[in-house]
Amino acid sequence: MKPVEINLEKLKNIPFFSVIDDDTMAELTEIITFRKYRKGMLIFVEGEIGDAFYFVKTGLVKLSKTMEDGREQVLHFVKDGDIFAEILLFDKGPYPATAEVMKDSEIGIIRNSELENFLLDHPQATMQILIVMSKRLRQAQQQIRDLALYSTFDRLIATFLKLAREYGVKTNKGVKINLALGQQDIANMIGSSRETVARFMADLKKSKTILVEKQYITITDENKLLNWLLK
Repeated sequence: MKPVEINLEKLKNIPFFSVIDDDTMAELTEIITFRKYRKGMLIFVEGEIGDAFYFVKTGLVKLSKTMEDGREQVLHFVKDGDIFAEILLFDKGPYPATAEVMKDSEIGIIRNSELENFLLDHPQATMQILIVMSKRLRQAQQQIRDLALYSTFDRLIATFLKLAREYGVKTNKGVKINLALGQQDIANMIGSSRETVARFMADLKKSKTILVEKQYITITDENKLLNWLLK
């Protein structure tokens, strides 16, 4: 159900909407629907026919694929202000991944048929979508490269550094990755087993390179991680 009032200023903080003037933004809100999802709920499932464009107003969503052997491969986490499922605007068909809510979220939804008409009149917004798609393509290429060339330990380090850049918050203990991640979540990101991740994380904690508190990881010595990765 759409709320009675939509805060245009908050929407303007989302990169996709930042290039749109207020009058046009007010028109766009007429085709936006907001839905609230609880942690653990699925927004859509890989293989389902897709017909909408999504963005995170508040919350956190995990995008993942199921591999041939049944394992989950985490592709990306989308947070406040991020868009997702944008590929279906240009490539009609099924959702290429599953979207699972990682914490209570409010998600904005625009049907592709309605958004297409809007984009025809607002090419700047189309460019914002293409920028996001280009970034995701680079990330996917890097992920494939890391899986092929890096050892499991190196993939773990590279993932921690990447998460710190994207979700890091500076604290007096170091850079805290502001995502609650279990060992299985991390294993699914780097294509390994939970047992292997547990062993390597124990080594990193013992060397005082990371600190783990209630599934939140803080990098306490970023230079040490970088040096290990560059060896």
